[in-house]
Amino acid sequence: MADQVTGKPFPDDEPVVIDLVFAVHGGDLETVGRLLRADPELSTARLVGKRGGSRTTLHVVTDWPGYFPQGPAIARILLDAGADPNAWTTGAESLIPGPGSETPLQWAASSDDVDVAEVLIDGGADLEAGYGSIGTPLDNAIGYGCWHVARLLVARGAKVDKAWHAAALGLLDRLQALGPASLPPEEVSKAFWHACAGGQRRAAEYLLSAGADIDWEPDYARGTPLDAAQGRGTRQENVISWLRDLGARSSTKREGDAGSSGADRRSPRVGGDRAS
Repeated sequence: MADQVTGKPFPDDEPVVIDLVFAVHGGDLETVGRLLRADPELSTARLVGKRGGSRTTLHVVTDWPGYFPQGPAIARILLDAGADPNAWTTGAESLIPGPGSETPLQWAASSDDVDVAEVLIDGGADLEAGYGSIGTPLDNAIGYGCWHVARLLVARGAKVDKAWHAAALGLLDRLQALGPASLPPEEVSKAFWHACAGGQRRAAEYLLSAGADIDWEPDYARGTPLDAAQGRGTRQENVISWLRDLGARSSTKREGDAGSSGADRRSPRVGGDRAS
């Protein structure tokens, strides 16, 4: 893990950075290519916010809420131009990464943008990157109910070394190997909560028989296992929000419509200051 981030600093209110961000978020491949040809250092640039926090151009592609037009293609263009798939965000006080710093893959893992995540992994993204708003990319994916990226990470070799990982993904053999009987009761209940959030009934039954508290509530999310089981994953919430923003209407109002599952959804990231 590098102690110091790299990349030429660009204030994120500089016109060329504003143009680049608009082009990336708008899926404008032609403009992205033109800007990179005019200044190749933009591919590895460190975009610095007004409060001193920083991110990179690859973080722009993976910014909340994800799913930008042509996102996978733009991620490939940036990687081909030299962008670092393992670059960190940094906070306001230092260009040294630390707690809360995240890589582009950790951001993609927090929005369930599986197509961009796959491009990043193909480009050399570290599956076990530390820090993070929750932790590794897999910690983020499961914690934010990002099931598509979570399964991609496991398929590509991410370690499933925590009971709540295995429970949330319904990996019974792995869950049994991790030995709930040897875990503190709190960890068994935590794994049970995540099994319910992930809709994994067999894992939930196994953990309940191992002593999980059926009404356990975490301090990092709202609700009991029953509440978590009624929630939606991040991708589904994303599509619902998108349709509502477009003015789409429902023909019926579902009674008891539930909210999100997983850890509380993160607020939108604003420039480099998201990490400050």
